[in-house]
Amino acid sequence: MILHVDMDAFFASIEEVVNPKLKGKPLIIGSRGNRMHTVVCAVNYAAKAIGIHSGMPTKRAYSIYSKLQFVAADQAKYIWTSEQIFELLKGFNLPLNYASIDEFQLDLLSCANPVSLGKEIKAQIYANFNITASVGIAKNWLLAKLASKLEKPDGLTLIDDSNFEQVLRKTSLDKLCGMGGKNGQILMAKGLRTCWDLYLNLPEFFNNNPGKFDENPGKSIEKPKSISHSYTLPMVKVNPQVIQAWIRLLSEMVGVRLRQQDLISKTTHLWLNGPEIGNFGAQKTYQTSTNDGYEIYLRVLKIMTKLAFENPKIRAIGVTCSGLSWNTYQPLLKEESRREGLIMALDRINKRFGERVIYPAITALTQTNHDRRNY
Repeated sequence: MILHVDMDAFFASIEEVVNPKLKGKPLIIGSRGNRMHTVVCAVNYAAKAIGIHSGMPTKRAYSIYSKLQFVAADQAKYIWTSEQIFELLKGFNLPLNYASIDEFQLDLLSCANPVSLGKEIKAQIYANFNITASVGIAKNWLLAKLASKLEKPDGLTLIDDSNFEQVLRKTSLDKLCGMGGKNGQILMAKGLRTCWDLYLNLPEFFNNNPGKFDENPGKSIEKPKSISHSYTLPMVKVNPQVIQAWIRLLSEMVGVRLRQQDLISKTTHLWLNGPEIGNFGAQKTYQTSTNDGYEIYLRVLKIMTKLAFENPKIRAIGVTCSGLSWNTYQPLLKEESRREGLIMALDRINKRFGERVIYPAITALTQTNHDRRNY
C-alpha cells in the first residue's frame, strides 16, 4: 500500500505560523511583491471559502474581497520547510518519494497498521511545524493521492476493499488526478460523472496504476512542479566569487536531483535576499531543456544581470528549475554526447564513493571559513 502525505494550504499555512495574526483571515500569496499587479499562487482555506483560488489575478481577488491579507511568496521558506518535512519522513525508514514541494509518498510494504502510521505522521508534522497535513492510504499511488484530498484539511482516509465502491460512487470524476482538465471533460461529455462511472467503464485505469515504488523505484509517476535548493548564509556576503560559488553549488544540487528523477527543465528561477535588495526573484524560460548543473549555473548568472546593484549584499540564495519534462532527448552533436557521458560518469562516482567526492572547483569557496570578515 501507498501512504500519500498532502500538506494543507502549504504556503499559506507557513505564513500563518510566521505571523499568527493572519490565521483565519482570507489570505493570498502573491507571486510578486506588488499586491495589485501579480497572480495568486496560493490561498488559505478562508480565502478558498469565498471563491478565491490560485492562478487568479490579484486584482480580481480583491474585487471579490477587498480586505484580503497579502504576503509576497517567500520561496526559500517553503523549500526549506518542505525539505525538513522530507527529512522527518525519512525517520520512518520506509521507501520515500518526493512527489512535489508539498506532497510525499511512502511505500508501506508490510505495515501492519497503516492508519496508526498515518496518524503518527500527521502528529509529528504538526508537532514540529505547527501545520497540518492530510493523509491518504490505498493500494496504489493514484488512489492514495485521491484519498488524501477527500477529507481536507487535516484529514486521514483509507481506501480499501471494504469502502472502494462507496468512495468512488460519491467522488466526482474531476477529483481524480489527471481528470481536472481536457481528459476529464472528454469523459464527462460521454456521460461519466463519478469515479465509479470511470471504474465501470475502465477498471484497468485503477488496477493498472501500481505503487510508484513497484513500477519505477525512486522515480515519481507524476512530475514534480519544480525542483529547488536554497541556502541561508551564516552572514551577509558581498564577494561576488563567494556568491557565484554558492549559486554553482545550488545549481549542481538541483541538476543532480533532476537527473536522479530523469527530468529536464526549461525554466530557471533565481531568488536572492539581502539588506539592500530585499527579496529579488526573476526567471527565464529557454527553448532547450537541461539537467546539467553547469548549464543551470550559466542561466542563473544571466538572470543576475537584472539586479540593479553590481555587488549587492546577499544573505540567502535559492535556485529553482521548473517547466519540467521527462528526459527523452538524445544528444545530436559529438560535444553534447561527450558532455552527457562525463556527467553520467561523475554521477556514478559520487554515488559510489559519497556525495561531492568530485565537485566543481569554485564550490570549494563555500567551505572556506578561515576569513570571517563580512566578505
